[in-house]
Amino acid sequence: MEPTQTVEDYVRAIYQLQEGAEDVSTSALAEVMKVAPATVTSMLKKLDQLGYAVYTPYQGVSLTESGRRLALNIVRRHRLVELYLVQALEIPWDRVHEEAHRWEHVISDEVLAKMDEVLGHPERDPHGAPIPGENGSLPATSTVRLSALRSGQRAVVAEVADNVPEMLRYIGNLGLYPDVAIEIIAVAPFDGLVTVRVGERQHIIGQRIARSIFVKDIISTEE
Repeated sequence: MEPTQTVEDYVRAIYQLQEGAEDVSTSALAEVMKVAPATVTSMLKKLDQLGYAVYTPYQGVSLTESGRRLALNIVRRHRLVELYLVQALEIPWDRVHEEAHRWEHVISDEVLAKMDEVLGHPERDPHGAPIPGENGSLPATSTVRLSALRSGQRAVVAEVADNVPEMLRYIGNLGLYPDVAIEIIAVAPFDGLVTVRVGERQHIIGQRIARSIFVKDIISTEE
């Protein structure tokens, strides 16, 4: 039996929350899914019965190998569609997330394969997130949050969180796109405001923005 859209949404959400943690709490999942904890608990029991997850009351949930494969398949669909919408249809990167969420549940494997071919078998979506391969493999990545950088360090933007369209639009207006080189000019004490140079411009950003941007290839300009 093919998984329902709700099952796919929950499995993907668990996968994304599970990165860096063994189990995902019911409350964390309820916040992401924007439903009551009791609704989440009921769904987690169903996922357990279907073999997609292991749910332990009062401890949390983790995906099984079957659940992980399903999640990676949905993530692959979502991110390929996002890239297609940006590159082929020229839709702004802050408007593709919700559209891709609709496509990911209905697009056929044949169309997805053709889309992948037309895009040149990309490894990352327009926000810099890795696109899983057909076999579930993920491109190697090593990043840290921009908020972890110190004054005098340079880096390259690797990925930008795409869950808040308004924030993504603002980050784009600052020119902080994937593969853009940046330099940290100063980090203010107490409130942590970050002064960052992007090309010839300087911007002051808060910690929420800085935590939403992931960077790579970090070097220090200090002797």
